[in-house]
Amino acid sequence: MIKTNLCFKYALSSLLGACFLTYSPLGLSDDKLITNLEKSSGVSKDVEIENKKAPTPEAPPAAPVLSGSTKKIHTHMLTLGIGQVILYGDFSDLGEDGITADLYYTYKASHSFDFVANFHYFKQDTDTLSIEVPALALGIKGRFFQFDSFSPYGIVGLGFYAPKVDRSVNGAVVTSDDKVTLGDHFGIGMDLDLNDKITIGVIFHYHNPFDIKQDASKGGQVEGSYGKLLLTAGYTF
Repeated sequence: MIKTNLCFKYALSSLLGACFLTYSPLGLSDDKLITNLEKSSGVSKDVEIENKKAPTPEAPPAAPVLSGSTKKIHTHMLTLGIGQVILYGDFSDLGEDGITADLYYTYKASHSFDFVANFHYFKQDTDTLSIEVPALALGIKGRFFQFDSFSPYGIVGLGFYAPKVDRSVNGAVVTSDDKVTLGDHFGIGMDLDLNDKITIGVIFHYHNPFDIKQDASKGGQVEGSYGKLLLTAGYTF
């Protein structure tokens, strides 16, 4: 009986020892097993955390916008135009087409519309006859569109004109009276902004002073029109 009890205790203790040895690595060394797995995969918890905290790369800077498309509104521009005056109607009988100069003042009221004042004077003549016109033309300039620094536009408005002519009446050259009349004008052109200050371009500007009544002794009413094809250069301030 004693031997039987001893054998039973020995078998029980051996069984418990075997169970302990079999399951202890899974129960007691979980952290070591996880560490070994992380080492074998080449990624640690610290690296994973650092990867999560790593900032995303910054987006590349936007391309600079051309200065012409960012010109400020509520600015002023003085423009000098030089080109050809072309006479129409009765004016063409009094003088020859020739070189002329104009001065433009522009106030940039918005991104699409400007106020324009055009000052000009010219005198064209033949051997004995002549046409002389000082004028102030006021108008609105509207851009059709703007592509980069390039913008085509149109101008329309009214002006004050004082045409004075020397013409032949009954074989004698007579001079008309000095009178001011209203007239209309329109033009088309294009601008190219070289930078925030300098603008170059071209314009065709047509002017039509209203007829001015005169005595028959001075040849009757003064009538005619003219156009100008100009190269322009402006300075914004």
